[in-house]
Amino acid sequence: MKKMTSKEEEILTHFWTYGPLFIRELLEFQKDPKPHYNTLSTIVRILEEKGYIGYKVYGNTYQYYATISKEEYRKKKLKNIVDTYFGNSYKRVVSALIEEDELSIDDLQDLIEEIKNRKGQ
Repeated sequence: MKKMTSKEEEILTHFWTYGPLFIRELLEFQKDPKPHYNTLSTIVRILEEKGYIGYKVYGNTYQYYATISKEEYRKKKLKNIVDTYFGNSYKRVVSALIEEDELSIDDLQDLIEEIKNRKGQ
């Protein structure tokens, strides 16, 4: 998975939210001060080169769409973080969350119940 800038992730989020878009439509969703049309077009082309965006041709214009779902991206990004920062150990992730007081005993018990329920299916 090729790394994205925060601006690229923000742009991709619009495709997940609104579906296929033309650059002019995408421009409408940008916060003020809005980027120039060409700047936004360049970011979209970079996302296309990285494999996150595809397009359909309509005459002399392009309608762009996400080629990866938000869920698929989330899973790949989480796996990358776990691999990079936690030695590919989800147990280390949970331990870090416990150390930082981000997970309570009740949260852990809920997770254990979820695991048991999935194993029983």
